[in-house]
Amino acid sequence: MAELREIPGAVVDERGLRHLGSPLSEQRALAAGRAAVPLGDRLVVTVGGEDRLTWLDSLSSQALAALPAGVSTELLILDPQGHVEHAASVVDDGATTWLIADAPDAPGLLAWLQKMRFRLRVEIALRDDLAVVGGTAEAVDAAVAADERLALWRDPWPAVSPGGWAYGVVAEHPGVDRDWAEAIVPADAVARLADEAIAGTRSLAGLDAAEALRIAAWRPRISVDADERVLPHELDWLRTAVHLSKGCYRGQETVAKVHNLGRPPRRLVALHLDGSDSVLPARGDAVRVGDDVVGAVTSAAWHHEDGPIALAVVKRTAPQDADLVVDTAEGPVAAAQQVVVPSDAGATASVPRLPRLGRRTTAG
Repeated sequence: MAELREIPGAVVDERGLRHLGSPLSEQRALAAGRAAVPLGDRLVVTVGGEDRLTWLDSLSSQALAALPAGVSTELLILDPQGHVEHAASVVDDGATTWLIADAPDAPGLLAWLQKMRFRLRVEIALRDDLAVVGGTAEAVDAAVAADERLALWRDPWPAVSPGGWAYGVVAEHPGVDRDWAEAIVPADAVARLADEAIAGTRSLAGLDAAEALRIAAWRPRISVDADERVLPHELDWLRTAVHLSKGCYRGQETVAKVHNLGRPPRRLVALHLDGSDSVLPARGDAVRVGDDVVGAVTSAAWHHEDGPIALAVVKRTAPQDADLVVDTAEGPVAAAQQVVVPSDAGATASVPRLPRLGRRTTAG
């Protein structure tokens, strides 16, 4: 069986198949359901055992104790201060809970789950014998045979999941028509797809195409859009990854406090970049308002319709109507911002405020 790098035009790096020579055409095919993408930058963690769902429920931001078989969701693992440490897509088949994680995050997620196992009836494994194939549900169905598919995750983004909350203020979210699914398959299924692509009977796309569609849909991803300080509120991740009324879990107090009483200190913005010089920023490039650095780019791509686009995390206080500038290695690039998380997000609780008392004076 062939490897992905043997497909004519393939560009492959440590993350997997980046593209096949035409990333923009691959985007169009991927969005239209005419191509599937081998997601070599994902890894699979399985959790088995009778206690798996109640255990994951107690550890994570998501309500999983009564998760029906076949229903897709996602979870976050937070630190005690509410910062995101790990993230995973979740689907259960009635016997096993399947977690799809970004490859850089998967070993840490596995280690943390193993540490929290205690005496519960759970079995955890990082499955390097498995792979993930993504695309529209139709494309995944066409690319992956029914007897190959071990589990199928349907991305809930950007719909607001039960117990979730949306901070976005746009009339129509750009991800509203997003159709994205990820199938977990034996690793040799990817070699079969490579054989078919070489034979001309299968259309594939690369990771660059998948990333461009994700960025255009404002869909957060832990391996690129999060740093060690990120709160789920800052990325509008309360939509799909946090259940605000479930039982206790680590970091819950901060999640509730920021949502009900405070404001996220930073906010996600979408950037439409000036493409006249064909410069695309890199992750970490500074974002400025005038001479003041207000944040940094988290991910960027060339989109087949919108041109150069990016996501960035900026200070909450950065003006929402300001034109931004991104400092790239090749010079400054002008950027128009589109608000994803508004500066007044949070403070949803109606807390009665006592009137301020004036200074008391006495006479005589």
